[in-house]
Amino acid sequence: MKASLLLFSAAVLAIHLSSCSREVPPNEAGVSLQLAEFRKSLITDIRYTLFFSIPENRRDFIDATVSIRFSLTDDGADIPLDFRESPEHLQSLTINGSAVPITFENEHILLPAEHLTPGENIVDIAFVAGESSLNRNPDYLYTLFVPDRARTAFPLFDQPDLKAVFELTLEIPESWQAISNAEVESIIEMDSTHVMEFAPSDRFSSYLFSFVAGNFESVTRTVGGVEMTMLHRETDTAKVERNLDAVFDLHASSLQWLEEYTGIDYPFQKFDFALIPSFQYGGMEHTGAIQYRAGSLFLDEDPSESQLLSRASLIAHETAHMWFGNFVTMKWFNDVWTKEVFANFMAAKMVNPDFPDINHDLNFMLRHHPSAYSVDRTEGANAIRQHLPNLNEAGQMYGAIIYNKAPIMMRQLELLTGEDLFRDGMREYLDRYAFENATWPDLINILDQKTEKDLEQWSEVWVNSPGRPHLEVEPGQPVQVRQADPSGENRIWPQQFTILENQVDDHIIHSVHSESERTAADFDTASTLVFNENGHGYGLFPGSVSTLSGWEELGDRAKGAELINIYENILEGVIEPEAYFTELQQIIQAEENQLLLNRSLAHLETLYWNLITQKTRSELGPKLESIVWNQMLQQPDATRKKIFFNTFRNIALSDDQVEKIYEIWSGERTIDGLNLSESDYISMAGDLAVKEHRNAEEILSTQLERIEDEDRKRRFEYILPALSDSPETRADFFESLKEAENRHTESWVLGALGYLHHPLRVDESERYILPSLELLQEIQVTSDIFFPSRWLDASYTPKSLVGRRRPNSPSVS
Repeated sequence: MKASLLLFSAAVLAIHLSSCSREVPPNEAGVSLQLAEFRKSLITDIRYTLFFSIPENRRDFIDATVSIRFSLTDDGADIPLDFRESPEHLQSLTINGSAVPITFENEHILLPAEHLTPGENIVDIAFVAGESSLNRNPDYLYTLFVPDRARTAFPLFDQPDLKAVFELTLEIPESWQAISNAEVESIIEMDSTHVMEFAPSDRFSSYLFSFVAGNFESVTRTVGGVEMTMLHRETDTAKVERNLDAVFDLHASSLQWLEEYTGIDYPFQKFDFALIPSFQYGGMEHTGAIQYRAGSLFLDEDPSESQLLSRASLIAHETAHMWFGNFVTMKWFNDVWTKEVFANFMAAKMVNPDFPDINHDLNFMLRHHPSAYSVDRTEGANAIRQHLPNLNEAGQMYGAIIYNKAPIMMRQLELLTGEDLFRDGMREYLDRYAFENATWPDLINILDQKTEKDLEQWSEVWVNSPGRPHLEVEPGQPVQVRQADPSGENRIWPQQFTILENQVDDHIIHSVHSESERTAADFDTASTLVFNENGHGYGLFPGSVSTLSGWEELGDRAKGAELINIYENILEGVIEPEAYFTELQQIIQAEENQLLLNRSLAHLETLYWNLITQKTRSELGPKLESIVWNQMLQQPDATRKKIFFNTFRNIALSDDQVEKIYEIWSGERTIDGLNLSESDYISMAGDLAVKEHRNAEEILSTQLERIEDEDRKRRFEYILPALSDSPETRADFFESLKEAENRHTESWVLGALGYLHHPLRVDESERYILPSLELLQEIQVTSDIFFPSRWLDASYTPKSLVGRRRPNSPSVS
């Protein structure tokens, strides 16, 4: 008995000491890591009951209420509730049945300790919803709360490791439809509205809560035993019918693959998706209610192989998030990359069965390496895993490194551990942290138990360090492949890749396991060599334009690798762009693989506009125009014809060639087998305006009248000032972008910036660069996660990206 009392007293003392030592964090704007850890130590069992009354007129306020139930493990401290809006939006606060004066400081509503109790608490708040993340349009809206933007709409604990159940009720105009994360339980018809009550949701993080409401068409199908509902606004019924089967089938096959790979049945109560015009991203994985950019899934007639692959990969990516991100979620947004790399990595595995004729190693290489290199080649490169002191900076975590470098890293990790062991580790990870939160070290610890490799040290370089190695060849007996760290820190990226040795009568593939500064290899440096032939490696590899003279002898993977290697060496100042430009003109006339053709044409366009001088462009342009036009005419395949036409309308500058675009736009000229959509005619009108066609003003006004789809019409109206032939009109439009409300639809803004900063206008548009940079900090606060970097990309059209040759630039001696 005495021992029991001692144990009980010790337990009470431990709890008391824990409570006393728990430090209340400073009340600062945003959601700091300190605040998140403080709340996580106190709060459990969260449930939000939300009501939004959404008027048809988007100028009218949205009245709302939220009831928050949660349990406190301890009392004695004020609890901050997140709400990033003005205090005028708050109408009343009740805590556990008592009305409480509202204390609002630094984007937080303070819940006073004296009104809170250990155990269950109920907080009721009446408020006017914030609208910066509600994406209100004339007859629809959708929420987008990643990473910390739920707090811009309603009060809550907005951090990923405080998962909750959401009960939503919407009052919406009678003609509107809606989906959310849970099934509809009831619909109550009112005079001019109806009230939709949704069932309690599954338990998930606040950034995944979502609803879409508005004038949408609804399609419900059951595929593979799963009922799915899709909302869309597309007015082209032929386009809908062409794409419908594929969209549903791709979701069903992704679900089936993931259930088999993970050994876990789909973990949530429903699976729906909405296709939204001008959506900010390709997609967003809201639990059971995915949102997509409509144009990413509803493809135009005769889509290219690349477009079909992109659609399949996007659907696979968002579906993978149901397990990787929603079922198991990162503890803090410094590990947001984990959910993205899992989804991207799994998507690459998933699309393979649906596209048996595709070279998937080539596809992976072309999709990931160039984008990752675009960051890692710069002095501002960031590590995959970064420090994040406050969620209001979480948008800076996103970008090419987590979406493109991280899957390359995961491929190396899978090569290191073996495919079966890697899958076993992923299954254990999902099982151990089901419906909870985890960190990257949690997964590494699981995998570390299954292999003799030092994964913690391996992860330190690949995950916690920025940049890429430079790899070069040192002749000798034996030949050495050397890794050099351009930062001077002597880091080594342990990795496996292949080198193709192209001899006169033979092709030899050499496997390289580079785990130290120098690795012995067995190849002849006098042979034609293609580095990273299998696309598994990562770094700046040697490349040579002379390799392209034997283009037809190379395999597709080697071709893709060498295109990337040459391009990267051009940007390092090792290879002259004009030599590559000449070879590419030959390649596009012979290459049959669409992935390689697309990459070659993309490189040609970049060289044409950004990497050669205006004088050289004038000299080389007419020949390129002729080659691309003739290739377009000669293509028997409608898809390839469209690929060449899109390049032609982009690069055509000669008066007679621009006139051909006008004749096609006006209907005076038709091309057999060239199928053009409304979006294509809109793009042609923009091209003709920027290239100062004599009828530019008439073209734009006529095109506006032609557009049948209301969403596309509104977009074109918005962009028109950026297409104007008046520099003053364009300058006034840029000035208008300084007001946040004029940046409401971010994809429209980016489209307009593309015309403002078109290479033909670069001398004039340079004056926008400084004010664009000055706006960046505000844009980071007011915009969605990808917009700041895309704003910079669209605002800066360099006259030349070519650097000077560095002493450590790779070369083949």
